[in-house]
Amino acid sequence: MAGPPRLTPSPDSAHPGGGRATIFDVAEAAGVSRQTVTRAVNGMPGISAATKQRVLAAAERLDYRPSRFGRGLVTGGEHQLGLVVNDLRNPYTPQLASAVFRLAAEQGWNVMLADVDLSSDADRMVQALGAQTDVVIGYLGSRRHRWSELLGSVPMVELDPSAEPTTAAVRMDPSAAIEDLADHLVTAGVRHPVVLDHAEPDRTSARGVLLMDALHRRGYLPELVRVPHPTAESGAEETVAVLARRRRLDAVLAFNDVMALGVLQACRRAGVDVPGEVRVVGVDGLPLGSLVSPTLTTLAVDLDAVAREALDLALGMLAGELPRHGAAVQRTVRHRLLLRESA
Repeated sequence: MAGPPRLTPSPDSAHPGGGRATIFDVAEAAGVSRQTVTRAVNGMPGISAATKQRVLAAAERLDYRPSRFGRGLVTGGEHQLGLVVNDLRNPYTPQLASAVFRLAAEQGWNVMLADVDLSSDADRMVQALGAQTDVVIGYLGSRRHRWSELLGSVPMVELDPSAEPTTAAVRMDPSAAIEDLADHLVTAGVRHPVVLDHAEPDRTSARGVLLMDALHRRGYLPELVRVPHPTAESGAEETVAVLARRRRLDAVLAFNDVMALGVLQACRRAGVDVPGEVRVVGVDGLPLGSLVSPTLTTLAVDLDAVAREALDLALGMLAGELPRHGAAVQRTVRHRLLLRESA
């Protein structure tokens, strides 16, 4: 096991006293000193790989996890929550983080934040986060399996997984809202929509697939434009390019609200009336969308609900009331179509 062992003992724990295993129990079971256990569970140098594996196996068998307090990590609160996010420069991220911080505070939790996109060593940051917290919540993406190994048996709640989750997870499902949006576009007389998707050149995001499918089923032949960065700058740049080659464009459906704000900027600079000539739609429901002119139509998700579901799962797993994976720890928060001036 590559990460920190479990927080609390299970009913079949090998700890002879039947209570919470201590560092001395692990040392005795592995036949090493207390200092060697400390080195092994915290990934410190100075011991062989074989010894480290023996210690971690004993810790796993005893369901042992080192105390935060014993490592001088006392910061108050009953629990420490680790939050993994992608990029604090994206307005979506602090919006989500504020929801998690606020609801965690109500539960008496402290929150430690790790921005893995801005880190020079994301793996090390995630491993350190797991060593200092009781549960980790956040966006894991394509690195989920590696980080699961680094976190060991620290409970994890993945947010918006792009594939079948291997841990507890809170899905954000825009499918029903996308169907409502597609129906609205038909009613509004839209004929030539463009989907600005955030994806690699030869791939389409799950969100992009849903948008394209809903439009195809209604007889549209939308253009799909893949954008490498989900930023306002990218949204504006791609919109300029699309406008230059396709003046019949009458709707732009952006991957997120931030890109949609870039679309609005590009249309304004090009003298294109929104929504008279082109309707613009984003995804996320950020408060920023209500502050621009025209106000931004969006597929909104309740980030407070996302944070609430994630924290409920975390509490349930820590209390031993929920398993660490499976259908019992899968929750879904759905988007809704929020019609504003831009569409």
